[in-house]
Amino acid sequence: MDLKNESVVVEFIFLGFSGPWKIQIFFFVTFSLIYGATVMGNILVMATVTFSSTLRSPLYFLLGNLSFLDMCPSTVTTPKMITDLLAAHKTISLWGCMAQMFFVHFFGGAEMTLLIAMAFERYVDICKPLHYRTIMSPRLLSGFVILSWTIGFIHTMSQMILKMNLPFCGHNSVDNIFCDLPLVIKLACIETYTLELFVIADSGLLSFICFILLLVSYTVILVTVRQKSSGGLAKALSTLSAHIIVVTLFFGPCIFICAWPFSSFTGNKILAVFYTVITPLLNPLIYTLRNQKMQEAMKKLWSQYVSST
Repeated sequence: MDLKNESVVVEFIFLGFSGPWKIQIFFFVTFSLIYGATVMGNILVMATVTFSSTLRSPLYFLLGNLSFLDMCPSTVTTPKMITDLLAAHKTISLWGCMAQMFFVHFFGGAEMTLLIAMAFERYVDICKPLHYRTIMSPRLLSGFVILSWTIGFIHTMSQMILKMNLPFCGHNSVDNIFCDLPLVIKLACIETYTLELFVIADSGLLSFICFILLLVSYTVILVTVRQKSSGGLAKALSTLSAHIIVVTLFFGPCIFICAWPFSSFTGNKILAVFYTVITPLLNPLIYTLRNQKMQEAMKKLWSQYVSST
């Protein structure tokens, strides 16, 4: 179906965060600062991993890719949300809405898969250190990255192919800060119950499988280390703590969103902000503040930059 010709609705309206003008200004300044810090923080991690000679291990290669995937969903949604805070009419075109949904699910699915790859890297490093370089080969790392992008693409296309054929001819208000797939589906002027169930099953199943695999991976690591050495458990926990925090921050909002995917309440907006604004900022902070090697590499690169200018 040609949406442009047959659909009455050509744009959607974000209800977003409503309130007095002073509150809107406060949100504008706050989210602008957070988004700026998010972009700079993730670019700093990617640049450090790329140009530092001391960060050539598989762990930092995957970390650099994670920073890129963290920054992308925020870039797709946050600038629009920030400009809408100062706009009288918070609108987005039909195809702009489609693009937001496509990329949010694309990068989200890719990041889930990449987190599993990072958990596997930690397993090999902690439980099979003598075979680390052999197992974590450049070919395997490239395969992990390609697989994460492939799964993200399949995940988003499986939903968008059905979504793009929906007719919109009535309500066009989205009670969120960006085009959230479950909420937009409800605006279609046909019965969408089956499609709603498919969206829940698709997103929920991917999230559930990834979360279980991560949980099993970290459990196996801790059990293996405890059996080998009682003192090694504390060291393993110290090494895994940053990864576990990042996984919790990523899947926490996902669990709530999948549990109440079609609800329309203020909590949805808070979760959306946490997922697209807060989490992409916290991840680089967690990995840099808790990683001494990363901090030393940043200081070294900064010293080289200062001495060369």
